[in-house]
Amino acid sequence: MKRAVENHELRAEVDALRRVVDTSQRYGLLIGSSEPMRRLYATIDHLQAGDSTVLVTGESGTGKELVAREIHTRGSRKDRPFVAISCAAMPETLLESELFGHEKGAFTGATAAKRGRIELAAGGTFFLDEVGELKPDLQAKLLRVLQERSFERVGGSRSIAADVRWIAATNRDLGRMVAEGEFREDLYHRLAVFPIRLPPLRERRSDIPHLARALVERVGADVGKAGLQLDASAEQRLLTASWPGNVRELRNALERAAILAEGKLIRAEHIVLDPLSTGADPLSGTLDVIERRAIERALAEVDGNRKRCAERLGIGLRTLYEKLKQYELG
Repeated sequence: MKRAVENHELRAEVDALRRVVDTSQRYGLLIGSSEPMRRLYATIDHLQAGDSTVLVTGESGTGKELVAREIHTRGSRKDRPFVAISCAAMPETLLESELFGHEKGAFTGATAAKRGRIELAAGGTFFLDEVGELKPDLQAKLLRVLQERSFERVGGSRSIAADVRWIAATNRDLGRMVAEGEFREDLYHRLAVFPIRLPPLRERRSDIPHLARALVERVGADVGKAGLQLDASAEQRLLTASWPGNVRELRNALERAAILAEGKLIRAEHIVLDPLSTGADPLSGTLDVIERRAIERALAEVDGNRKRCAERLGIGLRTLYEKLKQYELG
């Protein structure tokens, strides 16, 4: 009985310590305590005062919208709306209406007036994601809004104040686009009042275990496997990958692992990496290596369903089970 009480107390102490460690790795929505991340946090702290326009750059999957939300949450407009729009998610004509709104009769189908996203963000923060995808006409219209701090709805003439803090983001090289005539130089300078570059995951490898544990907790709950944990071999496999897709790719790999794992422990064999993450040519290596990769990828694509995996590979289910045993894939 005494031993059971001691073990319970020890587990409670370990859990409490883990929570302290996890807290030390967090900065609001962001996770990590590597040097690049500490510099990022210091930069966000500097942005708390004032309404400077911010341009967040970085590779795909580095968490640009999370950074934008953190800037908003810690700024003077935190109690007002945070409104986001992706400049690559819709056609140019629809994007213009989404940004600025439209008046009744402005175009076919405009049966009523509609407020745009900028108007909905009044007093708060407006986040323009993938701003490098804006076409020239919309670049010119956005520049005018930034200069005049006002706009008109599509089909309207009434001036509406654009009382928002602007944060834009892109994974493209806007400097190069300006040099090549693909992006307006004046708009670039309006957006890049305060530029922030997000580090790719490969530049902050010490954060990977902490990120992975937090992500496993989330994806485990999403796939109905609450309480999932990573063993040491899984963490080591994560640390050795190059992660060209950054945190988004890490999350996808962990979601696949959560689906493939049996029980509450994710092991190295459950971590199915894209060939780009291993630095390997998908068609290189011995026949066994290529075959194993093909099975791993097929399993991931069908969420671990072995019957569908066999069908996708064009082999019998019995053959698949033999291959799974041969390659120790569970």
